Amino acid sequence: MLEISGLTWGVTIGLIVGLLALDLVLAAVRPHKVGFAEATAWSVFYILVAVGFGIWFLSAYGGDFGTQYFAGYIVEKSLSVDNLFVFVIIMTTFAVPEEHQHKVLTFGIVLALIMRAIFIALGATLLSLFSFMFLLFGLLLIFTAVQLFRHRDEDPDIEDNGVVKAARRLLPVTEEYVGGRLVTRVDGRRMVTPLFIVLIAIGSIDLLFALDSIPAVFGVTEEPYIVFVANAFALLGLRALFFLVKGLLDRLVYLSTGLALILAFIGVKLILHWAHVDINPAVPEISTPVSLTVILVVLVVVTVASLVKTKGDPTAKAHPGSLKASRKKDQETSA
Repeated sequence: MLEISGLTWGVTIGLIVGLLALDLVLAAVRPHKVGFAEATAWSVFYILVAVGFGIWFLSAYGGDFGTQYFAGYIVEKSLSVDNLFVFVIIMTTFAVPEEHQHKVLTFGIVLALIMRAIFIALGATLLSLFSFMFLLFGLLLIFTAVQLFRHRDEDPDIEDNGVVKAARRLLPVTEEYVGGRLVTRVDGRRMVTPLFIVLIAIGSIDLLFALDSIPAVFGVTEEPYIVFVANAFALLGLRALFFLVKGLLDRLVYLSTGLALILAFIGVKLILHWAHVDINPAVPEISTPVSLTVILVVLVVVTVASLVKTKGDPTAKAHPGSLKASRKKDQETSA
């Protein structure tokens, strides 16, 4: 069992909040189009922060917990790339001006961290009280993997999002972004801007991703502290990574397939752990080093295969995948 002092928790949360505050200040004070050089510098910075933390954590708490951290970080980082796909779709759907995309992404990251912190606390409590939760989490991940694989060549239908549709129906929305404001007045009437609707879309998507990513990382480690820091450091670099790789995302045509395989693998790992604890100790478990190896191999294979595929077929385009058939797909099928 990993023993983390209150001081360590406090310093860790302070570091994460400080990095988030830096992002928020940059987004609010200097709205601008983020160039390749700036995105590269920030991406490298956040990766170095995550790796540096991992090295400290490994030296302070041992190789086993250190391996769990790096495995959890890689799982969350790979799932966050799928987040980026959906963010790109949201930005495109709502035609968000480039100078405001930084603000939207930072808000999305903050909201994702808050939601995941809540789910981490809830998940850790449930796992400590009820061992059969490992079985339920495993089945949830396998179901998610099957759905993602079935709809791997589709995009989520943002306009069909129930929360977004309700907001459009209930709130008066301006046509323009009005300088990046969320709320404004037009002819004395208080109205929300399209940016407000974008943030609602981002928030609802963050909720869905939290429901999948938390069981996934609990499949790598049962330690709430490791789950939290793995999520936090994976998400902190998401804003810079968006501007760095959004042109490359279209080429990762097999990423959804790879993520489906990873989620299914972790789901099986959770079920085996449940069977080992509750049914028979003779049931084999999958170790963290094996999990880390499998995840890395899957990610490398799907990345290389995707780049080879798009080089031979420039018309091939990647999709983030969906957990259900989109409305457009249903209409095409019925037609």
